[in-house]
Amino acid sequence: MSKKYTLNELLIITCAKEIKDYQNVMLGVGLPTTAGALAKALYAPNATLMMESGIIDFEPLVPLNHIADAHSCQGFSYATDLFSAFTMTYRGFVDVCFLGVGQIDKYGNVNTTCVGDYRNPELRLPGSGGAADFISYAKKTVLTLRGGQFVEKLDYFTSPGYLEGGSSRDDSGLYPQGSGPSMLLSTRGVFRFDPETKEMYLSRIHPGVTIEEVRKEVPWDLKVSPNLSQTDHPTDREIDFVRRLAPTESVGRKVRTELFIENALKRAGKRK
Repeated sequence: MSKKYTLNELLIITCAKEIKDYQNVMLGVGLPTTAGALAKALYAPNATLMMESGIIDFEPLVPLNHIADAHSCQGFSYATDLFSAFTMTYRGFVDVCFLGVGQIDKYGNVNTTCVGDYRNPELRLPGSGGAADFISYAKKTVLTLRGGQFVEKLDYFTSPGYLEGGSSRDDSGLYPQGSGPSMLLSTRGVFRFDPETKEMYLSRIHPGVTIEEVRKEVPWDLKVSPNLSQTDHPTDREIDFVRRLAPTESVGRKVRTELFIENALKRAGKRK
C-alpha cells in the first residue's frame, strides 16, 4: 500500500502516464510540466519535452514560471522561437499536448474564453493562447478539467474537439486525419471518446468517487464504459518525485494561495 497522496498528485501522475517513449510533447505551465518531468524520469526517458516558446528537449529543475522560463531547467537541447514551435505543430511533429478546460461539451469542444455572454461575461477566462492551434494539429490532446464545467452548449467556442461528433472533424478537412482529444481528466475520473461517435464516456473513476457523483456534474446522459475501472493508486516513487520537483503543485492551488497569503501577512507584520 503506497503512502497517502493528494488529489492533485493523482491527477499529475495520471496525466504523466499518457506520455509514451519517443513522443514529442508540448507542455504548458503547471500540471503539464510536472507530468512531463515525471513521465521522462520514470516511464518515457526518450520523450522530448517542449515549451510553447520554442525551448526544446528541456529537463525541468523546478516548476516553470512562464512558457519561456529557461531558468527553471537543468538544460535543453536547443531554443528556437514561438513561430517555429507552432509551425512544428502544423507540420505534424507534435505527438501530444496538454490543455486546461473552462467548459467542455460531449464531443470535446472547449471554451477557455468566457462564461456567459462574450460582451458582458459572468467570468472572463484566459482565452485561447495556443490552445486552438495545438488541439487542432497535435496528433493527440490530453484535456484537464479542474475548475471548469461540463455543458450541453459552450458559451464560447474557443478550440475544436470533434465538432458535431462522428466523422465531422475529419470530414471538415481542416485538421489532420485522426487528430483530436484523446482523454479528459477531471477531479472525478478519466473520460475517453468513442472511436465511432466521438462522444465522451467515463472510462475510469478516481478512488472514493461514485458514478452518481460524476453524473450530477454532466448535463447529458453520460455513457459509462462496460469495463469501468478505478484510477491506479500512485506508487511511493511517483509521489516522492512530484513532491521533490513541485511541492506547490502537490498541495493544489487553494492551499498554495492560502500559504502565500499567510506568508505575505507574516512578512508584512515583521516590516511593521
